[in-house]
Amino acid sequence: MAVALGIVLILRLFVFQTFFIDSGSMQNTLLVGDFVYVNRLAMGSPIPFTNLRIPGYSEPRRDDVLVFDPPHDDTLTVIKRLIGMPGDTLEMRVGQLYLNGEPRDEPYAINDTASDSFDPDMLWQREILLGGPRDDYRPTRDTWGPLVIPEGRYMVLGDHRWDSLDSRYWGLLERWRFRGRAVFIYFSYDRGAMRPFPWLTEVRGSRIGDRIR
Repeated sequence: MAVALGIVLILRLFVFQTFFIDSGSMQNTLLVGDFVYVNRLAMGSPIPFTNLRIPGYSEPRRDDVLVFDPPHDDTLTVIKRLIGMPGDTLEMRVGQLYLNGEPRDEPYAINDTASDSFDPDMLWQREILLGGPRDDYRPTRDTWGPLVIPEGRYMVLGDHRWDSLDSRYWGLLERWRFRGRAVFIYFSYDRGAMRPFPWLTEVRGSRIGDRIR
């Protein structure tokens, strides 16, 4: 039993981890009530109680759905989509994302441009504006940039753009913050259902086993 528990612990620390989705910021890719398998080995895993990290076998890729520790709250673990890579120029105009000056096709994204207005939490973006900081820069949820992503930094956004607290507000990520790549949904149920025991009576069977793209 001790050996078995040790193996499970090692696998969980360094190879895989499971997460439960409890917010709608990644709809419709991920729904509240989805249970997600995350490959930790891909990004590399920290060694507990040290500053060391086991190297991963791959680097973050654009459009990856990644689990990470956000910079604004060290008690949270968050899942978002990687949109901006080091050296990219990113801009959003009325909900349309532009990458290096070209409109980006995002079939996974949900946008709602209603009630959009200036948000002071986004003013950190002034420091990485293309052409340098501007005093008249007034970014909104759906219109911001163009931003130049510095070396060693990454930008993540939620797929549900008007209901996601993401890099637009709290800034860019360092590489070491990534915990792993979300791979597939291994269980799902409708947590908001009114029937008793929804984890048993409201199982979303069609989502179980779906790859996360």
